[in-house]
Amino acid sequence: MLTTLRKATLATLTAAMLAGTAWAGDLVINYDGSDPAPKKAFEQVIADFEKANPDIKVKWNLFDHEGYKTSIRNFLTAEAPDVASWYAGNRMAPFVNAGLFEDVSDVWADNGLNDSLASAAGAMTIDGKKWGVPYTYYQWGIYYRKDIFEKLDIAVPKTWSDFLAAAAKLKENDVTPITIGTKYLWTAAGVFDYLNLRTNGYNVHNDLTAGKIKYTDSRIQTVFDRWDELVKPGYFIENHAAMSWQEALAPMVQGKAAMYVMGNFAVAPLREAGLTDDQLGFFQFPIINPDIAVAEEAPTDTFHIPANAKNKEDARKFLAFLAEKDTQSMVNETLGQLPIHKDATVSDDKFIKAGFEMLSNASNLAQFYDRDAPAEMAKAGMEGFQEYMVKPERRAKILERLDKVQEKVYK
Repeated sequence: MLTTLRKATLATLTAAMLAGTAWAGDLVINYDGSDPAPKKAFEQVIADFEKANPDIKVKWNLFDHEGYKTSIRNFLTAEAPDVASWYAGNRMAPFVNAGLFEDVSDVWADNGLNDSLASAAGAMTIDGKKWGVPYTYYQWGIYYRKDIFEKLDIAVPKTWSDFLAAAAKLKENDVTPITIGTKYLWTAAGVFDYLNLRTNGYNVHNDLTAGKIKYTDSRIQTVFDRWDELVKPGYFIENHAAMSWQEALAPMVQGKAAMYVMGNFAVAPLREAGLTDDQLGFFQFPIINPDIAVAEEAPTDTFHIPANAKNKEDARKFLAFLAEKDTQSMVNETLGQLPIHKDATVSDDKFIKAGFEMLSNASNLAQFYDRDAPAEMAKAGMEGFQEYMVKPERRAKILERLDKVQEKVYK
């Protein structure tokens, strides 16, 4: 009987720990960073936090990315941890609107974060309140073959007309202007997002992904007018729908294509494939409408306090610690990404430094189409973007179809 009771007690305690239940005085954190680099970074964060706060013991639960996406709503409503990782922008909105995330505007105000984390403040704000703390992001933009540009006497494009002129000159010289692999769809969404951000601005991006404006809206039609100027002259590589984003790097490495609208994670494989930093460069997506504030695509990872957390006092201490410049410098050194704190130190890597400067000066940060839109809408939208790039004559039918999906998803 005693053995049975001990087994039952052990099973109960184990289940409680796995569910994120805290012992008295513990801080429970759920984190979706089980890959080697993020795991290493946060082992150090927790060690440093416990050293600075010896009265707090952290218990953290590691999840893989996909498993976390399906688990988060369950544990937020059932047995919530004290801190949970997630994403900024519209991606956090469902949990904010459902009352599952805590307002942490006080953490921002008490620790000067409205200044030090200003570039990501908009992405953390809903209804004038802050709902979490961001700790890392990475830039998107245009990576290009510097040596090809120099050989053809092409200056780095600053404006849309510059960009079109560069593309035309590349094509005239038998170099495909833009490589892309849309087999997995999200690469096309990156192009769409930048065209929308530069044509209409951050608020229209958010309104579209939040279902507040239609895909057939005149503002989105204008985005596709600009996209036509790239698709119809054949400035994108052929057969892109059959290529992954990695496979689309090959034409750039081979010198058959000159530009790629992509995130900074493409740099490592380009270097591994043999491109030197003398050959590879980066520039900000060109200005289309000079009257629009310059927002950037910068997927941002965040931590939040669940509304049902038991230890909110220590959770606030952890968020404040995570926002410190030294913490963000260390985390992102390990991750190979960018700190958000404006005074954090960054790697000497030229692409990291260029991204840090660009994002620190951005008016707002968009979270990428498939992070900001609900999953069903994002899937349909990205399928439509890829279809349009292959068959631009279907544009009207595609946008009408997306309106119908939108009505279903957001009703």
